[in-house]
Order: sequence, then structure tokens, then C-alpha cells
Amino acid sequence: MKNYYQEYLSFVKELAKAPAEIIISHFKNITAEHKADGSEVTEADRKAEQVIREKIITKYPSHKIIGEEFGTQNSSDSEFTWVIDPLDGTTWYSFGVPIFGTLIALLNGEEIIAGAIHFPMVNESLYAVKELGCWWEQRNNKPKLVVVSDDKSITLKNARVSASGVHKSDISPHHGSSNINLSRIINGSGKFRFCGDCLQHSLVAQGFLHSAIDTIMMPWDTAAIIPCIKEAGGVVSDISGKTENLINSGSLVSSSNEKLHNEIIGLLNN
Repeated sequence: MKNYYQEYLSFVKELAKAPAEIIISHFKNITAEHKADGSEVTEADRKAEQVIREKIITKYPSHKIIGEEFGTQNSSDSEFTWVIDPLDGTTWYSFGVPIFGTLIALLNGEEIIAGAIHFPMVNESLYAVKELGCWWEQRNNKPKLVVVSDDKSITLKNARVSASGVHKSDISPHHGSSNINLSRIINGSGKFRFCGDCLQHSLVAQGFLHSAIDTIMMPWDTAAIIPCIKEAGGVVSDISGKTENLINSGSLVSSSNEKLHNEIIGLLNN
């Protein structure tokens, strides 16, 4: 079984790194546009996704592809689906802040079997394949197996927690009606910081953060992150605590252990 999943590992990593040169070449030299949903998009987003799609089609022409910029391609009966976010953190990218990443996930049916996150500005990757753990690769050095914080007694009052923004929370309800009480997390945590998108979840997987919160997520935002957190020994759910069909849940919370996770979910919804 493990050898079967191993087959895809090198390609998942390759795909995540493939558009790095394009993304870097446009950094601090972009014009951002706004899509119908209000999110930002740049020329780098589109070019990066095109590069990734071309590689998938060449190697696995029958596989289905879902991407943020160009939607669904080849909606055949293939058991495999690639989910692409070419540039996760476009807002940070447009701000000139180098904490964005490329996200790639592979699904077998509805099960996510592999995920990779590549940070092009620092040439570092986080990736995971089912049953093979979560790995951190720094500047092409030997990959290192990573795990979440092993402090199972941690509670919110001494935890390091982050969120990618305040959308749909009690702090910014005009982004959409919600009862997400993010202010309770901000005021109750040992140390709280706002942190960019996929970066915050990668820090949970590596044990630097204890929990990370995203109040608004799309399938291409979540798919690569979920296996990384799980294989690192962490816990993931949506804001309400549900774990079923998580890729389509619309939000994501990752934590280093179940006790802390349940405490945070409870406060977010109380």
C-alpha cells in the first residue's frame, strides 16, 4: 500500500515547485485584479496554474483537475483528482510580503492521499503522503520528518495561535453573517498573531504554532493542508468542529492536539 502512494510523491513535490520561477519573477512587479467573489488575482496566479495543469495533463491525461483560476478540467470517471492553488496568499503577494505558497493535492475518490505546499521565496516545502508522514524540505537539503507540538497539556491560555484574517467573525461581521467569536481566541490565547494562509498551518505541522484558524476556505485552499496536518499528528476540522467532507466545508482549524482543538472550537462557536 505504501509503495502505491509513494509513486505520486515525487510528482506532487515537482508540481508544487514547478511555477516558482514565474511567481518569483512577478514578485513586487504585479497588478492585482478582483474576481467576482472579491478575491484578488494576478497574472502570476494564472500563469502558475497553467504550468501545473500542463504537467498533469502530460503525465496523467485522464486525471481530473480542479484549480482556483481555471475551474474543473477533464471531468471524466477517473478515480484521481488534482486540486491546485497556484498562489495561496495572493493578498500577501500583492503587498510585497514573501509568505505565500503553491498548494497541490491528490485525491483518490473523496480521500486526500497526498498534499504539498511550496514556499517559492525561501525554497522550502512541506509535503505529506498517506501513511508516510509529513516532511519538511529546506532548500533541497535532506527532507526532515516533522510532527506537531508534543505538549498534550497545552491549553489556550498558554498556546501559540494564529488566524489568517477576521472575515465572517465578530470582529468583522460585514464580511458575512457569522457567529464566529474570534475575539475570544485573540484575547484568551497565550500568544496570538495574524499569519498568512497556508503558512500558519504549515507552522502547526512543524510544531511552532499550536493552532491556526481560517474562517473562509475553498477546496483548493484546504486540500493540500489537511494531509500535512494529519500526517504530522495534528487535528483538523471546520469552524464548527465537523470533519466530514472537510475539503468542501468552507473553513479550517488545525491544532496540535484534540484537547486544545476542542477548547478553541468551543470558544469560536460559543
